[in-house]
Amino acid sequence: MNLQELKRNLTIPVIGSPLFIISTPDLVIAQCKAGIVGSFPALNARPAEMLEQWLIRINTELDEYNRAHPERPAAPYAVNQIVHKSNDRLEHDLAVCVKYKVPLVITSLGARDDLNDAVHSYGGMVLHDVINQKFAHKAIEKGADGLILVASGAGGHAGVQSPFALVQETREWFKGPIALSGSIASGESVLAAEAMGADFGYIGSAFIATREANAADGYKSAIVDASAGDIVYTNLFTGVHGNYLRPSIVAAGLDPDNLPESDPSKMQFGSGGSGKSKAWRDIWGCGQGIGTLHDIPTAGELVARLTRQYDSARARLGLAVQQREAA
Repeated sequence: MNLQELKRNLTIPVIGSPLFIISTPDLVIAQCKAGIVGSFPALNARPAEMLEQWLIRINTELDEYNRAHPERPAAPYAVNQIVHKSNDRLEHDLAVCVKYKVPLVITSLGARDDLNDAVHSYGGMVLHDVINQKFAHKAIEKGADGLILVASGAGGHAGVQSPFALVQETREWFKGPIALSGSIASGESVLAAEAMGADFGYIGSAFIATREANAADGYKSAIVDASAGDIVYTNLFTGVHGNYLRPSIVAAGLDPDNLPESDPSKMQFGSGGSGKSKAWRDIWGCGQGIGTLHDIPTAGELVARLTRQYDSARARLGLAVQQREAA
């Protein structure tokens, strides 16, 4: 798969980011049918044997949809693999993805050339998420096809660099596919990502507050009620710095303004936290872009809204250009 093929069936240049616990086949299928890349972390399928069942269902339902809608086929989907030594399922999950020829694999927290080679063996594409140029260069050297630039303000594990700096510096040396993550929750911000040089907006938090998302009602409501000021950046819960919703930290009995530092060498996924509170389940990841979210629509309704906003912004920009040229 190349960039043109990845974009072919998109209604808007967006990749729905893989959300731990939250992204399941229900959400992925709805995203793909609506015209954006849907994705999920392989670790969401538990036990490990369930991953094959999920891929069979996704492939089957999207194939059926495509046969019924040849004029508007579904977008491709992606599976996220955590390439960290703590993930003892990686080899199993990768083999299943190769078996079912997952179109797009998103890798995180480690780059491996053998994994990239395995995905390339059947024509798949690999995007690797990074927070700075050091990791970006390493990912491409290891054979990744493209990059997901995780800028300041992104939900969950996130970097601290401005999206302007991150995209500009990357485009100085890399011409391949780039998705930008960080406070993108509207069609206007997707267009802005493209204007900076990215090929896709990478949207996660907005899809937590959709009906198909496997998130608690309180989590969805908290996103609708919150804004950028309610996001706390800390490494306490998993060992990796990330952004979380302030109300969930308070509910866990912690002071969001006085959180201790965690030991990065003791990285955890899905089990970090204080006492009985666990990262992602009780401590809710979220990005800074949520101030524009005011309801809990279906994933299809959200994509349609993003598309209208995107098209309207493009039209306004085109008109502004025409007016400037006529002046």
